[in-house]
Amino acid sequence: MSTQTQVGIIGLGYVGLPLALAMHRAGHEVVGVDVNPDTVEHLRNGDSTVSDVSDAEVTDAVAEGITFTTDYAALSDVDGVSICVPTPLRKTDTPDLSFVVDAAERLAGVIPDGCTVILESTVYPGATEEVVGDALTENGAIVGEDVYLAFSPERIDPGNKEYGPTDIPKVLGGVTPACGDHAEALYTPVFDEVVRVESATEAELVKLLENTFRAVNIGLINELAQVAHELDVDIWNAIDAAETKPFGFMPFYPGPGLGGHCIPIDPFYLSWKANEQGIDTRFIHLADTVNREMPDHVVQRVVEQLNDRGVALSTADILVIGAAYKPDVSDTRESPAVDIVLKLEEWNAAVDYHDPHVPTLAVDDETYESVPLTDERLEAADCAIIVTDHSALDIERIVDRSALVFDTRNVTADLDADNVVRL
Repeated sequence: MSTQTQVGIIGLGYVGLPLALAMHRAGHEVVGVDVNPDTVEHLRNGDSTVSDVSDAEVTDAVAEGITFTTDYAALSDVDGVSICVPTPLRKTDTPDLSFVVDAAERLAGVIPDGCTVILESTVYPGATEEVVGDALTENGAIVGEDVYLAFSPERIDPGNKEYGPTDIPKVLGGVTPACGDHAEALYTPVFDEVVRVESATEAELVKLLENTFRAVNIGLINELAQVAHELDVDIWNAIDAAETKPFGFMPFYPGPGLGGHCIPIDPFYLSWKANEQGIDTRFIHLADTVNREMPDHVVQRVVEQLNDRGVALSTADILVIGAAYKPDVSDTRESPAVDIVLKLEEWNAAVDYHDPHVPTLAVDDETYESVPLTDERLEAADCAIIVTDHSALDIERIVDRSALVFDTRNVTADLDADNVVRL
């Protein structure tokens, strides 16, 4: 393919926007499409809508010719399209592919013959062919001849300064060998390494395997953290000691619960498909139960610590530090902080939160505003709960100024302080 390949990116969120810019930097002519007109307007004006992408990067790309639009007709001449739309769960914990279906159906009406379509959104094994393939062939097109269809799972880690979008090896599988060839040709100039697998279904399983592996192991270590607490053993020290074994052990760390769009969600895509095949994925559901219960465990530990100090949680002033689901991002999707605040409310505690990346936080019908992390606010709290370990936080000052610190992330490990309790 020519370095002047025309490509479209559908969905300009935390996956699509970095991919669009990476395609642009690789020399492709890029059209970004998003159904949200506000997103498109911001990007056209050089305002990034993603924390990992700077305004300057967007401004420069726009000046150099990248275009953003809500109009799928802009994709009528492209050589390739990557679909990067959300794939959430329904309230029943079953896959919601409505955004993928909508994108595929709109795309089917505009793309030219010979176009390569790559789905990046996380889906259950078989969905690329069943869902996207069905939409693209509704008009009689043949996959592998008239349109080339592949799956390449997004592996972006928001907030990760070490591994950018193009540094992470790009797994890719085509619905047919010809589909894989075309998709590989499209992505090879963009990514440092393309890892070709046998099929789109295999590539779909790769993503679910990665994140289910993490979810299950985090569930295990969260359960062991509760056991260690009852045994009066420091789980963090135990993990560090176990890690000295040079083989057969991989460290995972406990926390207040899972968050983000991937780790809490993806295992259910695999579980749903497995259930279709008559397989009961017990590990997935057990791990999910443990991980969902961690906010309760955190609050119960805080209750114990306050009681030891003669303070009832129902009359306590609590400061939750960190609302994002992980460090140095603004994303609160599935964040355990939301459940922790909600459970503190149920105890009638007075609750504030601070997060340098999250100015407001919706908890049920109430919207909280982040409070400044002043010495006065720290000193007023009966307990400060560290939920998210943002790099900008002055942990030593938090410990020095707080009556009690409950640390769910082990960020106080190097501090010798009697007022600190770790998960």
